[in-house]
Amino acid sequence: MTGQTKRVVVAMAALALTASSLAVWADEDADLVVNGEIEMVVRTDAPAHLDGAVRTIYSGWVFRQDDTQAMQMDDFDNPGMLFAEQGQELFNTAMGANGESCASCHTNAEDLTRVRATYPKWDEAHGAVQTVEMQVQECQTESMGMAEAWGQNSQEMLNMTAYIASIGRGQVIDVAIDGPAQATWDAGKEIYYTRYGQLELSCANCHEQNYGNYIRADHLSQGQINGFPTYRLKNARLNGTHNRFRGCIRDTRGETFAIGSDEFIALELYVASRGNGLTVEGPSVRN
Repeated sequence: MTGQTKRVVVAMAALALTASSLAVWADEDADLVVNGEIEMVVRTDAPAHLDGAVRTIYSGWVFRQDDTQAMQMDDFDNPGMLFAEQGQELFNTAMGANGESCASCHTNAEDLTRVRATYPKWDEAHGAVQTVEMQVQECQTESMGMAEAWGQNSQEMLNMTAYIASIGRGQVIDVAIDGPAQATWDAGKEIYYTRYGQLELSCANCHEQNYGNYIRADHLSQGQINGFPTYRLKNARLNGTHNRFRGCIRDTRGETFAIGSDEFIALELYVASRGNGLTVEGPSVRN
């Protein structure tokens, strides 16, 4: 352990001790039911492939303030649903030279109920793990005849993925990590435990070893991504998974990977699998 790493660990330990003197804002025992009818799994036994690293997995919703929790419980109060509605409009809008919309193929949007719960996933035709965003891009260029697909972090893509997630709310996350996806999952796991930046912090340092503690005024979650895309009160907009990854690495004062990079695809697969057993919440509301 380097001198800098020791200082970071000591600082995090001090912050953890401070947590006992801070007000507990979130009701960590609360249950999430959206619109009084969509029941969410916000805590459950950890999947076996975590090898005992944590015993129970928790949705990030559990660690939010009471008023933030309440916002997600009602679609009228959830600002992320405004973007999902815009995504629904895009879903029914013709794009590209073929004059087709998403609805041209997916005539019943409910057929997409399990999409968010099972991605990222191995795509046999392309011989690679694909995210939801990559699948949308493939549909745009190969089926709709668009010359250029939406950017993975564009507003249109965020709106579309918010709509797709909203269709699958309440579905249990079940991301496959075996077979040909295994190598990508292994790469993502390595990234998760690798220390980055001047602060020499890994994803695990915060989200596995210190979840439930406070750093400054932030109540650390397990970093689960079952609620993405998520509306963050901090910047008052939708945020995608890779953008959040990028922000975390930048917080370590390190050079980050690009949105849509092989590294972030691998990390998304690994982190998504850590949430197997929770339910799709997107678009969720977070700090």
